[in-house]
Parts: sequence; structure tokens; C-alpha cells
Amino acid sequence: MVNGSIGITYAEIQHQLKVQSQKIDKFAKIQVVILRNVTVEPMEPYLRYLGADIGYNIILSFGQYDNVVQESMGGETVPITGETDYVMVFLSMETLSARLVRRFVEMKMEDIEKEIDGIQSQLSTILFGIRKQTDAVILWHSFESLPYPSLGILDNQRADGQNACILRLNNFMKGLLSNDGNANWVDLNICRARLGEDRYYDRRMWYIGKCPYTLEAMETIALENFKIIRALKGKNRKCLVLDCDNTLWGGVVAEDGLSGIKLGTTYPGTAFVDFQNEIVNLIQRGVIICLCSKNNEEDVWEAFEEHPEMVLKREQIACAQINWDDKATNLQRISEQLNISLDGMVFMDDSEFEIELVSKMLADVKTILLPKDRVYDYTMLLSSCGYFDSLSFSEEDKIRTDMYKTERKRQEVKSHYADLTDYLKSLEIKVEIRYAQPEYIARLAQLTQRTNQFNLTTIRYTEDDIAGMLEKTSVMVIQLKLKDRFGDMGLVGLAILMPCSNDTIGINTLLLSCRVLGRGVEKAFLHCCIEEAYAKGWKVVEGRFVPSRKNGQTKEFYRKGGFRTKRETNGETVFEHCRKDKLPGIPEHLLRVVSVSGKDLAAI
Repeated sequence: MVNGSIGITYAEIQHQLKVQSQKIDKFAKIQVVILRNVTVEPMEPYLRYLGADIGYNIILSFGQYDNVVQESMGGETVPITGETDYVMVFLSMETLSARLVRRFVEMKMEDIEKEIDGIQSQLSTILFGIRKQTDAVILWHSFESLPYPSLGILDNQRADGQNACILRLNNFMKGLLSNDGNANWVDLNICRARLGEDRYYDRRMWYIGKCPYTLEAMETIALENFKIIRALKGKNRKCLVLDCDNTLWGGVVAEDGLSGIKLGTTYPGTAFVDFQNEIVNLIQRGVIICLCSKNNEEDVWEAFEEHPEMVLKREQIACAQINWDDKATNLQRISEQLNISLDGMVFMDDSEFEIELVSKMLADVKTILLPKDRVYDYTMLLSSCGYFDSLSFSEEDKIRTDMYKTERKRQEVKSHYADLTDYLKSLEIKVEIRYAQPEYIARLAQLTQRTNQFNLTTIRYTEDDIAGMLEKTSVMVIQLKLKDRFGDMGLVGLAILMPCSNDTIGINTLLLSCRVLGRGVEKAFLHCCIEEAYAKGWKVVEGRFVPSRKNGQTKEFYRKGGFRTKRETNGETVFEHCRKDKLPGIPEHLLRVVSVSGKDLAAI
């Protein structure tokens, strides 16, 4: 994406969709229903293109124009079905209440309050109706404020003005959605602010076909929606890799020297300072920062440690490849050292050559070219890309860089051992497996949204989903925490078990963060989950494997854990384990395993 846009024209997008139609048809489907009182059909190619970019075939169904209430309540023409994954709601205030928009000045206060009450009732009816039909994710679009309210400049001076009424209605709706665990607010005022009034609205098309938005606006709105979809599908990125010269500072440190690079209180140095501040903001949100620079390593670290205006600190860098090798090779090294897949990475550089090289050699890595003549746009390019947007935030996010730096130490120690078992014993791994606690809800939801490699079913859950499960006595939500002699790795595993029948409970979700793979922890986790299920009186435990592009390594996990195949349907395999069957073994190299019941299963 470029400047917060897709980067190619509407016609080019349509062409790409046509050329790749057979390929896209084979992707997993996302069924999207759009209820609206405006025309938004031109948004379809944008959404389908964005979906294809992350491997999904987005199928859109549009409700009839201005038939939202009837369709939300299950009217005859309603497009919502049991297969619906997302419901987008677009309501124009001008269509919903022309009086509030066009005749506001003549309205008395009691008329205004009556109109607002009526609108609130209608909004509640629509949300309630949708929820009666489906548990799909709702993407509700805000009312836009009026750029030229009927009272002119006086409107902004009044607490009961026209825009104040629209704000009340937006806040009312946000309040309703906050009580719904699977609904999200899309702020169209932000979309408009990014483009400006004239680039956002198409007044001619509004009068011709009730289509208020330009194609550029449709693209911006589609991108804003897709940030949510991408996060819910676990397709957001976790690692930002940066060049140094003319990226983190202006100039070449090896040639210009420490005092000669542009970084500080005057332009263009101020632009680089702001760019670094945005990078630090990402670190606080849990994004891993790495360096990939053709440079003398000592010169780069001197800039980090000695330049008084450096905002980004050396200790905030999880991994650095500073040498004269090609950057595609160095990105591969970073991926291997941190155990991060390439499709979790974003690479930023000011060199067209380097960006093109990485794009061709490592297609899974997203690249952002920084224009040398527009350093003032660097911060915007990073903040607008949306690759790192997430719908959850946990305490682990704040210390993720430290966790990955510690992982590098483990890998360095590993290189000194010829025998893997000896290395694993040296780690002194301690595992604690317990029922999930409410204070970890954000982290548990985050694990379902971000974990792809060791994830048997790849089902995504929101924080409200997890909270709801914790309240059900029939559902077992089990968490895994891990620490070793290098430090505490925090909460890195989740299992969710749900009843299948009177005597069978199924493992709906079983996942481990990629940071702890290769330690045998998954065997202990499975052991404890099965043991606890039998302790609760269940006779059979079912496990499911649903293949995805990344979880192939888990295909034989249940079979190796003593399960037998029960059935195979459409690529999905269901396994079962009976009470009389042998439990999976606890790896001997684990120093300590505390089970769900609090019992030590392994201790030295």
C-alpha cells in the first residue's frame, strides 16, 4: 500500500481480480453482507482485492437500498444467512433523517429530542435484529459530522447544535456496540479527515444515485474495514525491519559522521525524530523492531548510543543484521533467528533497488518504499499502512522485544550443544498449566488471533468470546505459562475444550506461541488437558486438525499423542482418545510441570 491506499487504480484492481479469478475461487470464503441506505457497491472490488491479498475469497451480498430495518429483522429479502461471516452497516443521516440534516433550524428542542429518540430506537432495532439472525462480526459505520452545519459557525458554540446531535447518536451507537462481543465501530469521520471533503464526497453521484462517496473514499473505507478483518483473521504483521541511513536519520553515518547526520530539532532532522517516535509507539504495542542495513556495524551502534537526538534505543532492537550482504538474505536470517515467518514481517527502506529485490525474492514480506524527497511523509507511511493493527492489547505486548532478545540468547546457547536433549535440559524449563484467569482474557484472545503455526484449528476469538467461555461451567479454558533459566516467557499456550455429546468433550482450540516451539511443551500440555477432562468425568476426548497454510507441522500431533483417527471430512481430521488409552508422555527434559489440578507431574 502507498500513502494509506492500495497503490493501483480501480481499473487495475478489476483487471487483477479477473485475471486471478480461478485462483481466488479456490481461497477460503469470507461471506460479507452489506445493509445500507446509501449506494456503496463500488467498494466491492477493493474489498475483494484486499481479501485475495491475504488468501481469502470475499463474497459480498448487498441488501436492498434503504431496507435496513426490514432486512435486519429477517424480512423476505434479507441476505443474512447461517454462512454470513461479517455484516457491514452503512446508514446515512441524510437518508435516515432528512429533517435533522436539512430542516434543523426550524425544529424546536422537543422536536429534536423526539427525532433523536426515534433514531436511537431504530438503531437499537437494527442491531437487535441482526443479532437475532447471526453471530457474525458486525462492522458498523459512524454517522459523519456535517462540514457546514445549518447554523454555520454558531453550531460549534452550542451544546445542542446539529453536530452535537450527531455526536450524541454516534456515542449512543458506540455504547450499544460495546456490549456486543463481536461488533466493531468504523469511524467514517477519520476516513474523511484523511482525504479531505472534496476528495471524499461525490455530490453529483449523490443526487444521481444516492452514492455519496468518491472511488478514493470507497478505497479508504474499504481499507479501514479490512484492518479489522485482517486482525480478526490473524493476518496482521508482528515485525518491522528497518534500514538505517536515510531511514532512521538523514545522511550516511559512515560518510557524514555522527555530527553530520540529520536528526534533531531542525528540518529534516525533525521528521526523522517523529518517525522514530512512531516506531517506539509500535514497540509499546508489541511490534518487534529489527535492523537490516548495509553499513559498518560500529558506526550504526555509535549513532544509537552517542547521538543525543536518537529516540530509538539499541536495547529496543530485537535483532540486527548490519553487514554488506544482500538484504533478502539478511531478512531470512532475522526470520530464522527470531523464529518469525516472513509473512509476519514488514521491511522499510529508502532504496528502490533494495525494495524491489526483497519484493521479488521474498514475496511474503511486505515492503514500504520511503521516498527520499518526502521525508516528512515517513511517519504517515508507517502509521497509515495498518499492517500492525490489532484488536487486542496485553501486558506481554509491552515486553515482547525483551522476550525475543532473550530467545536469541537461547539460540546462541543452543549452538554450543551437539545433543538437543542436553540443550533442552540446560534450559531448566518450567511449565504451569492452569484454568484461564480473567486477567489474561486480552492475551488469550490475542493468541487465537495471532498464532498460526502451532494451532490445530486456527479459530479466532475476541476478548468477549473468551470472557463468555470463562463463564460457562461446561467449557474448559486452559492456559499455559512457561519460564526457563533465561526468563519468564509469559502466557504462551491456550486450550479450549467443549462438550460434543454426553460422554465426549472436544478440543476446540489448542495452540502454542511460535516462541516456545521445539521444546516438547506441547506434549505436556496435551497430557494435562486430557487428564483434566477425564478427572471431570468425560469418557472420550476428541481432537480436530483443520489444515491451514501454516499449521502443517501439527497434522500428526494427535496421532503421535495416542489418539486414533475417527473420521476425515473435507480435509478436516477428527481424532479420539478414550479413558483406557495411554496418556501422552511428559518429556523428561522439562524441569517442572504443574498440571491443571496443581499437581507436579515432573520435578527434579
